[in-house]
Amino acid sequence: MTPFLDALSLLLVYSAIAIYAAAFVAYTLHLARRASTPAVPATARVPVTTGAGATTDPDLAGTPADTSPTADAAPGAAAPGGGRRAGKAARVGFALTVLGWVFHLAGVVLRGVAADRVPWANMFEFSLTGTALIIAAFLAVSLRVRLAYLGSAVLGLTVLLLGVAAVSFYVPVVPLMPALQSGWLVIHVLVALLATAFFGLAFLVSLTYLLTTRRGPGHSGRLTRLRDSLPGPDDLDRLAYRLTIVGFILWTFTLIAGAIWAGRAWGRFWGWDVKEVWTFIIWVLYAGYLHATATRGWAGTRAAWLCIVGFAAVLFNFGVVNVFFTGLHSYSGL
Repeated sequence: MTPFLDALSLLLVYSAIAIYAAAFVAYTLHLARRASTPAVPATARVPVTTGAGATTDPDLAGTPADTSPTADAAPGAAAPGGGRRAGKAARVGFALTVLGWVFHLAGVVLRGVAADRVPWANMFEFSLTGTALIIAAFLAVSLRVRLAYLGSAVLGLTVLLLGVAAVSFYVPVVPLMPALQSGWLVIHVLVALLATAFFGLAFLVSLTYLLTTRRGPGHSGRLTRLRDSLPGPDDLDRLAYRLTIVGFILWTFTLIAGAIWAGRAWGRFWGWDVKEVWTFIIWVLYAGYLHATATRGWAGTRAAWLCIVGFAAVLFNFGVVNVFFTGLHSYSGL
């Protein structure tokens, strides 16, 4: 029964990758249509209201269900006809993302049922669950903040990570090694996965910020219109900061929970194991980002690059430390 459930889980994962790829195409078409339609003057835009606030940037207001004519426009965005076409592509992308996530989640659950444990005990399962949480975070944030402009980046990153995991990291279901047979596996790793999801979104928002602030001669009219259709740099800077705060709180708990688990498993809370060191380095990088932004007035390009460096360290910790370094945390399963 276990091999059958594992094979069915893998089939669902490949199906999710295909649906995510279709959603990526839809979101990319959304951006292309926004970039190809002449902009309307800022004074002609009608604010889109969400809750108690209002903004002329509908990519930062409303929900996926918002179908008002201005809901798919943004600063310097397309005229109504092009905006409606772009909005339809975004709604198709959102629907496909939800469908892909359902398949993805079913694959995660079946992997856990097949293994008779939580599905995040090796690199394949960590990637499987982590990418599901990235999509879940994207969908959840999209209920409060319109993130259609970020859809192609989120789906592209997810397809890449999930595809690499399915092709390169897959291992059959095996029993847990003794050190992982603990309730802390559920708490410590799950919180780390959630933190990674929010760090990933902040990383993509920071990349978008750099795109919106890149100015110079030689840019095509379409690229300029696309850039001008994105949310303003200040809005993106604030969104990246808020996402990083959530991720940092979760990562802090990850660090503390890991120390407690190490104390119970190995009789010491800290041993300078390579995984412990890199987890701490990531915490320092994001702590520096938040401190510099809150107290030193760091914002804009410097803050965006620091956020990007932080997520690069997260990827290094996962993709390089787990594979090429040995230590007490050698649980990649490869």
